[in-house]
Amino acid sequence: MTLTAFLPCRAGSQRVPHKNTRPFAGETEGLLGIKLRQLLETPEIDLVLLSTNDPLVIEIGERHAASAEGRLRIDRRPDHLCSAATLTDELITYVPGVIPSGDVLWTHVTSPFFDGAEYASAIAAYHAAIAAGTHDSLMGVMALHSFIWNEAGPLNYDRDVEKWPRTQTLPPLYDVNSSVFIANVEIYRGRQDRIGEKPLLHIVPKKKTLDVDWEDDFALAAELWRLRKG
Repeated sequence: MTLTAFLPCRAGSQRVPHKNTRPFAGETEGLLGIKLRQLLETPEIDLVLLSTNDPLVIEIGERHAASAEGRLRIDRRPDHLCSAATLTDELITYVPGVIPSGDVLWTHVTSPFFDGAEYASAIAAYHAAIAAGTHDSLMGVMALHSFIWNEAGPLNYDRDVEKWPRTQTLPPLYDVNSSVFIANVEIYRGRQDRIGEKPLLHIVPKKKTLDVDWEDDFALAAELWRLRKG
């Protein structure tokens, strides 16, 4: 079964301008260059599909494609599917048109610490779950062992039983961190979703889950990148 990594990188990020391509901790090709290297260095991934309407993303992608031996393809996505108003659901329904068969690994440049080893681990877990028949898809999550409340009170413990239980004994809740989603394209086509009915919750270590969504995230991630590469 062919595995294609789908990497969406639209132009016009509002919260972090040019977040895909601006220099990042000495990386001149920014988060995009890091992510393309990580994906192309993962042998379990057969093809990387870079989906974008950004001329600079295309330029960087073409440089990597030149040495990728056919494993990187650039999809020039229509502008109407690259706006701030574009819904994730709309992009999901677009995927089967550019990836007609096989498994799809959806990921983002904004998870720079989710590297090749993490992709390989997620892919192996997905294949094992499919072979066992226990799950039909996978998504990356972080387990939360903490006091989770809403306006009505706690969600994951009963204060009538114990007001402040030890956090390590709390039943975990899971934060979907958008580091990775894996499903067959028939799920995209049939369910208009990037996960199926029984997704495997693939726990990602906290140190791998930092998502660059705001300017402060960009600055923090850059400092961590320098320290970890130092």
